[in-house]
Amino acid sequence: MRHADVAATYWLKISAIVDPVLVEALSDFMMGITGAGVEVVVDLPHTQINAFLEKRNPEEAETEAIVAQLADYARELSEIFHVPVPEIRHSVIEDQDWGTVWKEHFKPFAIIPGLVVKPTWEEYRPGADEKVIEMDPGMAFGTGHHATTSLSLELLKGVLAEQAGDARVLDVGTGTGILGMAAVLFGADRVVGIDNDPDATAAASENAVRNGLSEKMSVSLAPLAGLEGPFSVVVANIVHDVLLELADDLDRLTADGGRLILSGILTGLQSEAIIGHFSRRGFSLVRHLRKKEWSALLFAKDPQAQGRCAAG
Repeated sequence: MRHADVAATYWLKISAIVDPVLVEALSDFMMGITGAGVEVVVDLPHTQINAFLEKRNPEEAETEAIVAQLADYARELSEIFHVPVPEIRHSVIEDQDWGTVWKEHFKPFAIIPGLVVKPTWEEYRPGADEKVIEMDPGMAFGTGHHATTSLSLELLKGVLAEQAGDARVLDVGTGTGILGMAAVLFGADRVVGIDNDPDATAAASENAVRNGLSEKMSVSLAPLAGLEGPFSVVVANIVHDVLLELADDLDRLTADGGRLILSGILTGLQSEAIIGHFSRRGFSLVRHLRKKEWSALLFAKDPQAQGRCAAG
């Protein structure tokens, strides 16, 4: 989550290096005990969950209590799922050093072929066939490095190549707005991005304006249940359990013959559960992409379609 622009004494970074099967449960627990947003980094030998807490006064006792609570829960999870005990780390980043630390790790990169994400402070000269999203994600918003983001973008680009100029897209859980902004760049006529975090919607709105996309992309805190559809493309890169909770509205808001892209799903039991659940609702699986332990699924809403699954 993005924090207020009030100077802080330091940032406390708490990290857990985990087996992929524990990511969802431990992420939820970390958010609960820290009150902070978390990021999941999968570009490492082991998946790492990071939480960043803004602090004004160093309170070692409080830090130790949080770390101990997290470590105890991590041990319990490892016993339940029969996986190695997660490694818990914590460090302090001085506020005046944060900008330097952040910039060292966020450089322009091709999130998928033909689409580059760059921070505002970096220069980048795009190639003839490249599109660029410029953003300043702040402290704890995602930058697009997560595997599920690139998987979702690959599916979204393919869908919009077929519907360009006549597509109305809904981005559920828009975060920094990467998927929504990319949809506009890929040719969507209109994009609606929603999120339940006011800091997220503020960041996504600023990024849309910064990239000159705000005429076609709107961002709001509107609840999913209150939206009126239908949308020709609905994309939701969240987590397995929430996708199931939102299934009624995701179904309702996807136009007949439209496309539904779902990600934030672990390959295996989670992807199988999502495929089964939405298939029973009349969605046909069109494509299943995988990257490391993560999956992204493309469905067509057509009860009569046979649907073909193309392995990615």
